[in-house]
Amino acid sequence: MGDDDGNTVRMGTSAGGTMDVGLGFEQAVSDHGEDVEYSTVESPGYVGTTYRMNEGQVDGGIVDTNTMSKAMGSDDMFADDPVDTIPWQGFLAFPYSIYVVAREDTDIETFDDLAGANVYPAEPGYSTRATTLDVWSMPQVEDVYEEMEIVDMDVDDAPGAMEEGNIDAAIAYGTPGVGNTGFVVEYDARTDVRYVEHTDALVEAIEEYPGAGLSRYDDVEDDFNWDQDIGADEVASWDLEVTFTFHHDTPAEQVYELTRIAHEHGDTARDAEPRFVPEDLDAMTSAAIDDYPWHPGAAEYYQDNDAWNDDWVIGDPDEAGNYN
Repeated sequence: MGDDDGNTVRMGTSAGGTMDVGLGFEQAVSDHGEDVEYSTVESPGYVGTTYRMNEGQVDGGIVDTNTMSKAMGSDDMFADDPVDTIPWQGFLAFPYSIYVVAREDTDIETFDDLAGANVYPAEPGYSTRATTLDVWSMPQVEDVYEEMEIVDMDVDDAPGAMEEGNIDAAIAYGTPGVGNTGFVVEYDARTDVRYVEHTDALVEAIEEYPGAGLSRYDDVEDDFNWDQDIGADEVASWDLEVTFTFHHDTPAEQVYELTRIAHEHGDTARDAEPRFVPEDLDAMTSAAIDDYPWHPGAAEYYQDNDAWNDDWVIGDPDEAGNYN
């Protein structure tokens, strides 16, 4: 892994806002790094990044906590194709909040109206899609989900398909206070949409699904920088925490230095990409998964700065493939 000099940490990242965060952090490392370099490598979603890390193609990756938990337990998409190497925890990148909008010229008003509609839950391989389908598969709303016509296509093609009327409704997601992700920004500019009102059953499904949190927004246009009024008095979203993770073979001193840069020079990354949100150590560790290994380099930095929780687990490279 890495370049021939062994000094460059190659980090996998999916497209859109996640890529922008990776590039913003790359700038921070370029400006403030000591004895470490950083390279952003595009990967097909958070799941794809996890597989690329497992195959030794990258030294780390920006991955969401739901995907990490599934990889550790060989669940869902990893059931038939498990990974031997799970991505170890590093530090928070940003949160994503997910909800649904429909084209204004459809009759879709509430979540129940999605039955029979052509619905786009993001590109196959994206964790936002996997988490969305998990939520919709919960008993409270699975009857609606089973009647949806799920659309499979790349995110680059979705805004055009929406504009042409081939997609009736799609998930929207972004980082609160920063804005929507790339393909949502594009269809916002090209198609009139409205919020698909959440039902009590959908809210219950979000609350009971262990892989995502529930948030509510009463000013979603400002919270996510919509260019149009999507007609929402209140939005209920299911949320992902997206984190910087590292392969167990990535040297501890490199991960230590990257964690230091995130802590001490996160403002440089935010100047390049505001979506990189952690401003202190509490925020950097706020997405911690219980009983899931931290990379020793990140753990050492938190210990040195009195930010370590003794209940957390430090990864052991000798046992890196023995989680499943």
